[in-house]
Amino acid sequence: AVVSTQSTGETVFAMLVEITERAMAHTRSPQVLVVGGVGCNLRLQEMLAQMADQRGASLCATDDRYCIDNGAMIAHTGNLMFEKGMHTSIEESAVTQRFRTDEVHIAWRS
Repeated sequence: AVVSTQSTGETVFAMLVEITERAMAHTRSPQVLVVGGVGCNLRLQEMLAQMADQRGASLCATDDRYCIDNGAMIAHTGNLMFEKGMHTSIEESAVTQRFRTDEVHIAWRS
């Protein structure tokens, strides 16, 4: 079967919107901030805006200057963790590609 790129993209964006909506419900957040390379995509921004509107939430979509790389956000998160005393040695660190973000303990918010 041949799958068009457009329908594949729509499916991926629908999945991202669903995951974002679950995260908003889990954290009781009234806001969505879309960043990173994929955050430049106007169709994704449109879909997220529609979902946010249905939830009575707001969407903040940054412009292209801030949608290039998530490195700064990763560094900021690391700094928040460090300030709360969360330290991981190189020997204890690992990369988990299928890490579930809904299973993360966010110590700097408690």
